[in-house]
Amino acid sequence: MTTPATSADPAHRAERGKAARKRVTRSAHALWIPSVDRPDPVGVLERQGRDRLPELLPVRYGRMAASPFAFLRGAAAVMAADLAAQPHTGLTVQLCGDAHLLNFGLYASPERSLLFDLNDFDETFPGPFEWDVKRLAASIAVAARENGHSDAKAHRAALEATAAYRTTVRRLAGRGELDVWYERLDADSLLPLIRSGRHRRRAASSLTRARRRTSIQALGTLTEVVDGRRRIRYDPPLLDPVGSPDMAALRKIFSDYRSTLTEERRLLLDRYRFVDAARKVVGVGSVGMRCFIVLLAGRDADDPLFLQIKEARTSVLEKHLPHGPYVHPGHRVVAGQRLLQAAGDIFLGWMSGPQGRAFYWRQLRDMKGSAEVAAMSPSALTAYARLCGTALARAHARSGDRIAIAAYLGSADTFERALADYALNYADQTTHDHATLTAAVAAGVITAAPGE
Repeated sequence: MTTPATSADPAHRAERGKAARKRVTRSAHALWIPSVDRPDPVGVLERQGRDRLPELLPVRYGRMAASPFAFLRGAAAVMAADLAAQPHTGLTVQLCGDAHLLNFGLYASPERSLLFDLNDFDETFPGPFEWDVKRLAASIAVAARENGHSDAKAHRAALEATAAYRTTVRRLAGRGELDVWYERLDADSLLPLIRSGRHRRRAASSLTRARRRTSIQALGTLTEVVDGRRRIRYDPPLLDPVGSPDMAALRKIFSDYRSTLTEERRLLLDRYRFVDAARKVVGVGSVGMRCFIVLLAGRDADDPLFLQIKEARTSVLEKHLPHGPYVHPGHRVVAGQRLLQAAGDIFLGWMSGPQGRAFYWRQLRDMKGSAEVAAMSPSALTAYARLCGTALARAHARSGDRIAIAAYLGSADTFERALADYALNYADQTTHDHATLTAAVAAGVITAAPGE
């Protein structure tokens, strides 16, 4: 886990940040020139798929082939290699590792407040802070173009996100440790910041929908009663039954997972009984990974708890960076999430399953919600991008040396202008890579199922 240089006084930490400008000037971040030996993007994806469920790989490729933004979502490994090929600042934080626009969203804190934050940590790993910022900026530019926005507006949205990141880091650099640790983005407090009444109403509607997305709501949509017993409703190939051997294994790893929770949460979990499980297809980049949902019952059959079990693999960042502190991939994901999020899922835990595969557990639905980026106007996308930049800065300020990063960024807008230029440049690369994937599908090199 990353540790800020707290042994040094703030002035020395700031000097360390300014010294990083000698390694990489702020304006240099604008550049994106593919190396002559850049790996073939389809080859990178195929290598990733070697240990995934082969029957689900066509679903993954089909989802990624749908658009350049869908491709970007699934191509964290491609971008990680591109980022690693360029000089970096050496200012380390706990990276999300996949900080694109749709990996931010709403979720409930243990106190039942609705928060806005990062919400995907499969690739989390310690690394240079700017890698997350660049992935966010690139995703903004790709999404803006996909929505039909001009390059000038795409540039503006990426610039505003990066400006929000810079100003938030600089604000938190002047705050005490506990103040930074307790910093959070309460979703309700964000509504007054939305200038447009139409956008404010849409955001309020999103909050309402998120509050309804609970295990109680999932009981009606994900289950049915068969022969007097409640079970998960199957929807192949996206939600499949598990065989008897897998069911037995899930019951076993459920017991092992319990040991990674704190005492009071083990007590709470013990009040639920295992009812049913199913295999689930999730996301874009995660398709083909082993993922299950488990239905538990508490006081009675109408008191459900849905948990998700997801396979954890080596982060796409690990081959490009020094070794991290965790050997177990599930432990890495859980520890990274706990560090980066302002408040964590009370049922977050990890363990090993059959064949030594690593897994982590979390609640399936706990007032979770995400933005409909495809429906956003230029002004709405810019406002949302600004919010994502703020949330990312808060997460980095907890895990890295915020004083050094703030000093590197400085008071001028040099960094955000460079990142906005980079975003458009990398959006061009993403469009080209997406075309490479669709050409491989058309040529029969890989098989892609229709988007589901």
